[in-house]
Amino acid sequence: MWNLPPNDTVLHLLSYVALTAQAMTAALAAGRRSMDWAGVCMLGCITALGGGTIRDVLLGHYPLVWVQNPSYLALTAVAAFATILIARIVHRLNLAFLVLDAIGLVVFTMAGCDVAWQVNASLPIVIVAGMITGCAGGVLRDILCNDVPLLFRSELYASVSVVTGLFYATAFGFKLNDELWTALTFAFGLTLRLLAIRYKWEMPKFIFEDKR
Repeated sequence: MWNLPPNDTVLHLLSYVALTAQAMTAALAAGRRSMDWAGVCMLGCITALGGGTIRDVLLGHYPLVWVQNPSYLALTAVAAFATILIARIVHRLNLAFLVLDAIGLVVFTMAGCDVAWQVNASLPIVIVAGMITGCAGGVLRDILCNDVPLLFRSELYASVSVVTGLFYATAFGFKLNDELWTALTFAFGLTLRLLAIRYKWEMPKFIFEDKR
């Protein structure tokens, strides 16, 4: 069985960045749907913390991340509300939305892998836990905004999470420097997602037409 990873300061700091980023993507999505301020803050919390909550429930990992750290609720609510105030002076919101979402996807994937590892899960479960943590919050955001989830309609998304998780898990098996590998994984995953957006890399689509 793998050894548990030591506390990773870089990942801990990046998690705050990711929580803020995902709350902001939720606020921008809520603004497009003309939600009130309470709805914006609530959607921010659900988006930023939803993936981790689902992961913890499935893994039996308690207390839930936001129950153990109530400051996360405050951070995400404040980040969402702050986005209301600055949204009108931010140009090219669509690009901002995609970059912030990419940051959240990569960092939450790594965080999910860490949690699964800490409960001595096998490698496949570690990767799935990372993908759930990285993707589920954005799916909840899009569903609540009555949109087709970004996961199912855009460039490489879940695939980026899986590859990032595999890359990150390399440090677990080879006992590499945790903080350096975390920074490298963040750069790798973010670059991969942004390149997928830039060059429109997509998975093959299944198209079936019943001509009967």
